[in-house]
Amino acid sequence: MKVTVISTSPDKEKEAVEHLGADSFVVSRNQEQLMAAMGTLDGILDTVSVPHSLSPLLGLLKSNGKLIMLGLPDKPLEVPCFSLLFGRKTVAGSTVGGMKETQEMIDFAAKHNITADIEVISMDYVNTAMERLAKGDIRYRFVIDVGNTVSKIA
Repeated sequence: MKVTVISTSPDKEKEAVEHLGADSFVVSRNQEQLMAAMGTLDGILDTVSVPHSLSPLLGLLKSNGKLIMLGLPDKPLEVPCFSLLFGRKTVAGSTVGGMKETQEMIDFAAKHNITADIEVISMDYVNTAMERLAKGDIRYRFVIDVGNTVSKIA
């Protein structure tokens, strides 16, 4: 299996390839890169949680490819039926699974030494983190360290 990272930011390429082990990188705002990657992917995990066009992503899929929506945009997305029907492509979605699925995912990650890159923040940094999130000035997911924040207050 090969992994391709798709991002709006070319600044993430080095980290995606060298640190996270991606086989290739496509800047979704670069038409040349999108055209070169058309019809090459079996599946896409779409983690974008802001409104965006699905057309370029569906174009990257091979026939019978699957686009799995994991992000939750605050507005409905348009689904380009032509691409779905004539490419025999599937759009599906998923949220966090139940206890069984979550445990399976944790076990899989532990078995394969998969870890998450996160930015740990204290409770008093939450407002700043929200501002950074709104500006798109984040690299990883924020994790609020409630335990250490509470112990500092007590």
